[in-house]
Amino acid sequence: MRIILYGPPGSGKGTQGDLIEKKYGFPKVSTGDLLRRAVRERTLLGLKADGAMRQGLLVSDDIVLELLKERISQPDCRLAYVLDGYPRNIGQALSLELLETNRPETFIEIQVDEETLVARLSARRICSRCGAIYSLALRALKKDGECDLCSSDTYQRPDDRPEVIRERFRVYEQETEKIREYYRARNVYHAVDGSAPEAGVFVAVSALIDSGISRRGEARVVR
Repeated sequence: MRIILYGPPGSGKGTQGDLIEKKYGFPKVSTGDLLRRAVRERTLLGLKADGAMRQGLLVSDDIVLELLKERISQPDCRLAYVLDGYPRNIGQALSLELLETNRPETFIEIQVDEETLVARLSARRICSRCGAIYSLALRALKKDGECDLCSSDTYQRPDDRPEVIRERFRVYEQETEKIREYYRARNVYHAVDGSAPEAGVFVAVSALIDSGISRRGEARVVR
């Protein structure tokens, strides 16, 4: 099974992917993580990606697809895996289908409205030292501007400013309907309410995964 988590920045895709991996044993595959690891490890694909990024260019779909191909060929992805951050457009969706033509899919869109995303992301703070992530909307820091864990300074990412969030959401919406239509035509599209609490979203996501497992008679690795 291939589980595709789709949604705008701040919708909670990464968190839900982590929860799926913990419950079912299906590895979460994030293309962003794959790119950062390849660059850090100075692999051939990482060097190509780093060259593009240093020139201010987007990393090509071909490079991302090759990284993805390498990752999902690993033994832990044999039964199932979760995609976070891919595909982002129809071209990538078609490439993914050609990469593994016979693997069953479940596409889950985590739907969150624009104002909720602005409230969530503009309240996000990150520790400059240990990388801990906080949401001021959920809980205030023990000391304003300082990490609760290591007391280092926290900061707001430039793309977490309200005006930037709105632009990111606009770009996301431009591609969304095309992606929805593609996966609806394949009868694998599902939507869940991402404005609900994290645990509630996971209940809905788990029900969709369990239904897919039951329907196809697939095994799962429970951790």
